[in-house]
This record gives sequence, structure tokens and C-alpha cells, in this order.
Amino acid sequence: MCGIVAIQGPNEAAKLTYLALHALQHRGQEAAGIVAAGPEGFAKHAARGLVADVFDHASFERLQGNRAIGHVRYSTAGGSAAANTQPFLVETMRGSLALAHNGNLVNHADLRRGLERDGAIFSTRSDTETLVHLLARARAPRFEDRLREALAQVEGAYSLVIMNQDRLVGVRDPWGFRPLVLGRLEGGWVLASETCALSLIEAEFVREVEPGEIVSIDEFGIRSERLVHEPDAKRRPCIFELVYFSRPDSQVFERSVYDARFAMGQQLARETGVEADIVVPVPDSGVPAALGYADEADLPFRHGLLRSHYVGRTFIEPEQSIRHFGVKLKLSAVPSVMTGKRVVVVDDSLVRGTTSRKIVRMLRDVGAKEVHVRISCPPTVFPCYYGIDTPTREELIGAQQSIEQIRDYITADSLAYLSEAGLHRSVGDEDPEQSFCNACFTGKYSSGRARIAERLPVLQA
Repeated sequence: MCGIVAIQGPNEAAKLTYLALHALQHRGQEAAGIVAAGPEGFAKHAARGLVADVFDHASFERLQGNRAIGHVRYSTAGGSAAANTQPFLVETMRGSLALAHNGNLVNHADLRRGLERDGAIFSTRSDTETLVHLLARARAPRFEDRLREALAQVEGAYSLVIMNQDRLVGVRDPWGFRPLVLGRLEGGWVLASETCALSLIEAEFVREVEPGEIVSIDEFGIRSERLVHEPDAKRRPCIFELVYFSRPDSQVFERSVYDARFAMGQQLARETGVEADIVVPVPDSGVPAALGYADEADLPFRHGLLRSHYVGRTFIEPEQSIRHFGVKLKLSAVPSVMTGKRVVVVDDSLVRGTTSRKIVRMLRDVGAKEVHVRISCPPTVFPCYYGIDTPTREELIGAQQSIEQIRDYITADSLAYLSEAGLHRSVGDEDPEQSFCNACFTGKYSSGRARIAERLPVLQA
């Protein structure tokens, strides 16, 4: 998971890109970067840290021009080195090229070994650099055809924004794993991971970039082409975007994220109802589902857990030691809400179980009589190879223990998950074969290579 932005048109494109990255900060907190194209060429500023900390007035003195692309990085363990910060900016035989990537290329290790045998030199461990090499080596005359030539060799998930000497380009893989939307600014265009980025900079949402589509923007306007002439893959957008990762005020995959999560909570109450006094969310991502649960169960909704907004999201912090410490920093319980109550606590997912265990203990410590944990998605039992940093199967508690064993571990009075069918029903997926990628719950990967990817040293973009 990462957040990407591209803007063409306004004179202060970099500053608008900065604001849009603010709106996408939830998609990555490891690093941020912007490349701008101005009269004196391309300029880049990127560093580890949050968007507000990475950029200052001095950096924008260099980031001049009416075109810019930006990136907020979410890395896997070991992948947060400064060299991996995006957008990547390189010089090729055809001029400067900048690229930012959201997703994960599951065959990048094989591609990298082949490139190295041919003499390519790598400066990072990122799969995105492999893509840059492929694009720089492509021979077709038109840029869009060179992009096709490069992407024909890769397998996996990618939403990309690319900037060269005369245009911006956005592209989504044919599966459509990761989101990308198109917006219109006064005098220009925007490509971004989510619609919440458009709202902040007052851009009009036009449409989603289609899976397998190339959108090119230059001084003459905008045009669309197919990445492949006939889509050879069924669309498989990531259902976890709707469960957890996208911001609730965004529209993703033609659905309101908030409405989808509210419906998940309602379905969760239908499937797993229990006698209780109040419903409490794990903030912030559990709030819409908890509201839906309370609505369907006709129970009071209470903010019994308060979150500090001055620390990062524990799920995307790469070190386990930080994750454990972060729970205490991030959440605190409200005794007056909990004392003597039978509490249904709703969260969006349960990955390792360590956070849930600490939350249950916290609620009991302030006087909760019973704690019933409800999860608004099925158990996570398989790793994701398409851009979300779920752990290996050995670290996933759902892959190692039964629901009853997990309940014992987190010390809850009861534990229940939303069913797979209930989740798909909640997001309006009427396809009997299920049009969303749910491999983290089922192990049914869209790519055959993903089944062996755990044995490859793959780092996500």
C-alpha cells in the first residue's frame, strides 16, 4: 500500500501535490516525495517521515513547474531505507523519467536477476526500480507503447503515475487490484489513489481509471488507451481496501467506503449477535462497522476507546517492538463508559492478535463486565502479495489457531468474524465467483506466481 498523486496544469503543481499527499497520508507513513517538472528540468525532494515533516518552504523553492507527481510510502519490514523513497527519478536516453508505484510485482525477483545478468545496476531493493529499468530499456517509438512493452513482462499489482519530458501518465494493472482515480482541476488534471485527495484540493471527480487502462495527459489534453487490446484478466480489486485501507470519505471501486463498512457492521450483527449493553469501536477504522452493528442490533453506540492522533497506525509500523508499544500510546479506555457493561467491541480485522489482546485487557481493567470481540471481515489466513503488508502464514494467528483458540489468546468472552459471503454481500458483490480479490481470506490468488512468492525476496512498493 502506498498513495500516489499526479497533477498537470496549475503553476504550483508541487504545492497541490503536497496537499493531496496529506489526504493520502493514511496509505503510508514511512516516507514522502515529490518530483516536479519546471523550466529548468526535473527536481525531486523526498525523505523518510510524514508529509508535513518532509516538506518546507525551501523544498518548494526547488519544486517549480506545472507538472508534478507525489508518493507516500508504506513499506514492508526492511524496506524503509531512504534509498527506496519514491517517486524514482532517473535519466534515460530519452530524457528524464519519474515514476511512483502503488502495488507489488510478484515476479520482480526473477526480472531483477535477468536484468542484472544483462549488466543492469540497482541502487535500491524496491520492485519499482525493476519496472524503471524495463521501461528505460523498451524500444518502441511511442511512450505508451514502451510502457506496454515493459508492463507485459511484469505480474502482480500496480497503479502507476509516470512523468516524462512532455506528459503525465497513469495506468492500472488489468486486474485492477489497487485504486486510481481521475479528477479535473481548474486548468488541469489530477490522478490520485483515492477521491479524498481530490476533495482537499477542490478537484472534481471525473471517474476511476479502468483496470488495464492508460491515461495520458499533456498540453493538448487527455486521452485513454488500453494497456492490452482485449482484457485477458477478470477484474479483481482488493476487498481489503474497503475493509480497512481506504479512507471512509473516499469512493473506491465505484463504492462509498463508509457505506460499505457500515453494511459490514450490519451484516456482522445479523450473523454474530450477542446479548450486550453497548457497542464500542476500535478507532478509527472500526467506527463505521461499529455504527452499522449498533444500528442493526439496536444497541447504544459509545466511544469507549479514545485514540491519540499523534502516533502512527500500528498496523503499518514495520517493527514488532514498535507495534507493541504503540498500542498503549495510541488507545485509552473510558472507565465511565465501560464499568459494569457487557461490551461488543468492533474492529475491522485481527491479524496477529497482539493488539486485540491488549485492548480486551484494557477494557477489563476499567471495569467492563464482559468483552465480546467482533471482526468485520473473515479471518486473515493467507499473506497478501499484491501490496498489503500482511505477515507470513506463520505470523497470522488465523492461520495457526482456531477461532476458539484465538478467543482464549485475546481473553475475550466471545469472538466472531464476518463470513466470507457476508463480506461480499456487504460490498454489493453479486458475482457468484466473487469479483473482488479475497486471497488473504481464501488463498485463491489471481496470480499463480503469488503462490510461490513467499519464497522470493520481494519488497512491496
